Amino acid sequence: MLFRVLLMLLSAGSIYAAELATFSVDVTPPVGHQLFTGGGKESVAVNDPLFAKGFVLSGAKLGKPVVFVSVDWSEIRNDAFDHWRDALADAVDTDRARVFVSAIHQHDTPLADLTAQRILEEAGAETQLIDLKFHEETLKKVAAAAKEAWKNPQTISHFGTGKAKAEELASNRRFVNSEGEVSYGRGSSGNLPGRIAPVGTIDPWVKTLSFWDGEDAVCALSIYATHPMSYYRTQRISADFPGMARAARQEKTPETLQIYASGASGNVTVGKFNNGQKEMRALFADRLEEAMTKAWENTTKHKLTEMSFRSESLTLAPQSDGPFTEESLRSILHDESKDRMTRGKAALGLSWQKRCASGQPIDVPLLELEGGKAQLLLLPAEIYVEYQLAAEEMGRDSFVLTAGYGESGPGYIPTEKAESEGDSNIRGWSWIAPGQEGKVLAVLEKLLRN
Repeated sequence: MLFRVLLMLLSAGSIYAAELATFSVDVTPPVGHQLFTGGGKESVAVNDPLFAKGFVLSGAKLGKPVVFVSVDWSEIRNDAFDHWRDALADAVDTDRARVFVSAIHQHDTPLADLTAQRILEEAGAETQLIDLKFHEETLKKVAAAAKEAWKNPQTISHFGTGKAKAEELASNRRFVNSEGEVSYGRGSSGNLPGRIAPVGTIDPWVKTLSFWDGEDAVCALSIYATHPMSYYRTQRISADFPGMARAARQEKTPETLQIYASGASGNVTVGKFNNGQKEMRALFADRLEEAMTKAWENTTKHKLTEMSFRSESLTLAPQSDGPFTEESLRSILHDESKDRMTRGKAALGLSWQKRCASGQPIDVPLLELEGGKAQLLLLPAEIYVEYQLAAEEMGRDSFVLTAGYGESGPGYIPTEKAESEGDSNIRGWSWIAPGQEGKVLAVLEKLLRN
């Protein structure tokens, strides 16, 4: 009889007690690897290492585990994105949809799209998005680290929510110039008109979700919506200022794994505050670290007894006319007079169209804690910050933490306002047809007003 009671208690504990394991893996490519979003140039040195940092979480009525991993790479797209999810799902015995993979999007880092890379190699192009062998070996290391960590999870009794405003670290690409004309030309490196104009639409908050075993903080996930570049195209592999800020926080909290992810920041950069000088990297890192520290200090702890997961499917129509027809893209791909970036973007377009033709939608996952006190949402690609703000409005009674750069195949996911105003960024790095805003908002409605 006593044995049966103990067995029932142990079984109940596996359902109701939350458990979490953390992992951190170096994912730095070898010197010589091309940095596609760094101008397609070969790297000549490692300025600082790149990491994949994440956690595995289960219990508290969640069912199968949820995995969250943030990667110091530019983007993870199409079949590469699925490969990451499948490998991590297999490692901890869960479903692909329950694996949140978010790239931070620093530009002097790799971009992973396996189909696009094979297309380039078959065409004899010199463009390298990702070394396929390096990608496979790296993903095996990440999956093995998650599997090993999950053998010895820590009990989680509480979660924490905290936020703080980041100062002079974000500005919308959109601004009105001195002639009263709308411009979308405020990039990360800054320009004089963009530096004079107001900040524009941003989400000013750094938000931190933490997990605790009693009084001991096990893991902290901080997210902020801004492009993570100070200066780039240096040929030096770097996690840029988010990597510096994360490392500084890690040094001060050695027992707590510090994870950083970029929010929905397709149209948000540091451009208003950036003069392009190298010393700005350390300054931006200090500003981000300060906001992360304040968010930590502002943390409110909540008892964790219940978690739930849900996911919605999002289907975005591909751009398929004009220069985006398959014939046009293949013509560009095989044109040896085109530069690496141009041929690479053609391969990315073909990879995305192949995915869309298969009928596979994008998974948009959400983890909910304690009946909605906090919600962790992953949005795809370089989605605009207005969608993050919409998610927060829909979940107004909840602490909504939004990570961006999930499935990055679509490229920019703009608003219809940006499309109508002729946003100059869209057609250079977007593979979706105009008019997709309603689809995205409908998915957010289902997830956040459930």
